[in-house]
Amino acid sequence: MIKNTGFDNEKYLAKQTSSILERLKKADNRLYLEFGGKLLFDYHAARVLPGYDPNVKMRLLQKLKDKADIILCIYAGAIEKKKLRADFGITYDVDALKLLDELREWGLNILGVVITRFDNQASAMVFKNKLERRGIKVITHRFTPGYPTDVDLIVSREGYGANDYLHSDKPLIVVTGPGPGSGKLSTCLSQMYHDHLQGINPGYSKFETFPIWDLPLKHPVNVAYESATADIADFNLIDPFHLETYGKASVNYNRDVEIFPILKRILEKITGAESIYQSPTDMGVNCASAGILSDEAVREAAKQEVIRRFFRYSCEYAMGYADKDTVQRAKLIMEELGVGPEDRNVVGFAKEAAKNAELKKKGNKGIFCGAAIELQDGTIITGSNSPLMHAASSLVLKTIKSLAGIPKEIHLLSPIIVESVGTLKRDILQAKTVSMNLDETMISLSIAAATNPSVQLALSKLKELKECEVHITHIPTPGDEAGLKRLGVNLTSEPNFSTKDLFTA
Repeated sequence: MIKNTGFDNEKYLAKQTSSILERLKKADNRLYLEFGGKLLFDYHAARVLPGYDPNVKMRLLQKLKDKADIILCIYAGAIEKKKLRADFGITYDVDALKLLDELREWGLNILGVVITRFDNQASAMVFKNKLERRGIKVITHRFTPGYPTDVDLIVSREGYGANDYLHSDKPLIVVTGPGPGSGKLSTCLSQMYHDHLQGINPGYSKFETFPIWDLPLKHPVNVAYESATADIADFNLIDPFHLETYGKASVNYNRDVEIFPILKRILEKITGAESIYQSPTDMGVNCASAGILSDEAVREAAKQEVIRRFFRYSCEYAMGYADKDTVQRAKLIMEELGVGPEDRNVVGFAKEAAKNAELKKKGNKGIFCGAAIELQDGTIITGSNSPLMHAASSLVLKTIKSLAGIPKEIHLLSPIIVESVGTLKRDILQAKTVSMNLDETMISLSIAAATNPSVQLALSKLKELKECEVHITHIPTPGDEAGLKRLGVNLTSEPNFSTKDLFTA
């Protein structure tokens, strides 16, 4: 399947920037802008809106950097539980460190970090110390007493007033975090309370890319958001407050709708004036639909993302990270769109590759793994495991040979290199198998490229694998997963293990 561009970043940037500046003007030049979703590397958006720049939100902030400060929030419980950001395979606290570095690289000013719902958790204290000793301002917010129903207590010196405050002279304060539940909203409200005590009358707004409020409720792009948040059971609905006030249907999600009456009361209590917002939709500044060029392209891309999410949750369930309800929810969402695993092109080819490998080596009791990749022009290439190579390694070697026009019979890795790696793993590192994972294979390729022009040419083709679709019949080992993530492919796998061993390296 050849991918079609369905999104125009420049149109989106122009519309989104003007929308934020307009909201800033209405807020008397002090606006707290809660940034939902991923600020950087928003690969979900890039997958469901083909053509979307994963870092377009950062480009937007760069345009506004003279007006903006950034606050980064992280939930203390996420640090304690070592919650993972699945697309990078790193914990939320590590992701927060990564995000801080990247914000500085983009020339954006970091006002400070807020550790929310802090209760002296040991790992949160270590995180706080680490940042402070590197010159980053860190404050902590404990659970707000009375939240969410006792508004008088919440908006008082014992509530938000007990929280530390980050002072800024900038008109726009962007509040972001490494994932959902980071405490961004409570941080915005706490900051607004302290501003008001100082005679500043700030505004609040929310920038949440999904669901896209002016697309239909059951549009695949909006349904893909439900699939992406199946683990926290988010669901989309027509904003009842917007419908009642304006007579217009707009899409929002359950948590925003549920909290709106309380949030409106809190805002009115903080400011001492009637809220300008009559609905959760009113609070948003999302203009994502302005960038959509092809509804057909984004619909198809979103359906594919829903299938990917089903595979991911199925694997997370097998590994103990997700519960059965999450997998069932993802399956129902997929069926709601009328698609299934077989509608992902590479799935059938990967299974066929595993079956063919088993037939060729009849009598061998090992586990046979198959892998398949769909290139940007629609070409499908398959690979399978062997005593010397993991399926992912075989797949990548075959693919770059094909892209470089190198005949099949020519080996990119000489038997001497393969044997040398095997000796290292078996005799020195005491590994159980000598089969090379993808990380090991790519390092070996880079060494071979120093003396072999053909390998050098093949190695240069690795860049063309970015955003290609890949499926493996077994959960990839850490070395395979790390290599595939670095290549930037859209990876799925069956919820099967490639070995009976409980520990894999």
